[in-house]
Amino acid sequence: MLLFIGDLLPGFRAMKKIVASAIVLGLLGGPVFAQKSRSDDPIMIQERDKQQQAEALDKQYKRTLDQTRKEGDAPVRSDPWANMRGGPNDGKR
Repeated sequence: MLLFIGDLLPGFRAMKKIVASAIVLGLLGGPVFAQKSRSDDPIMIQERDKQQQAEALDKQYKRTLDQTRKEGDAPVRSDPWANMRGGPNDGKR
């Protein structure tokens, strides 16, 4: 007369299957998390370089824009076509 633990506990077999499947899923999911943590991925390095180049270009653009705004000593602009159109009081309107 041999008694199994499964015979005494009615949900033992189902619990054993659940635990075994959880262990298998945990083991199969391990490499996925290992691949996510790689920071030296070539695509990540390329994206980081592009972002740094874009920031450097933006900084250079802003610096050039500030330099052109600071040049307040520029001469007053004149209208080169003023003689062709006539003056403001020529009466052609």
